[in-house]
Amino acid sequence: MNKMSFEDNLEILNQMSEKIRSGNLTLEESLKCYKEGMESYKECMKMLEETKLEIEKVIGGDEQDG
Repeated sequence: MNKMSFEDNLEILNQMSEKIRSGNLTLEESLKCYKEGMESYKECMKMLEETKLEIEKVIGGDEQDG
């Protein structure tokens, strides 16, 4: 399975949010969009956390070298 980029996940999250806000979906369609949006949200948050840890490693490494 290809891992989507942060930007791709963010775009899906925005699309699902817009669809839900439009008010033109059935309850079932809204729930499907909500679930898909939440999966993208979780992926985005995971990627942000991984990036934060990577930055902290770099900063920590720089402090030890200096």
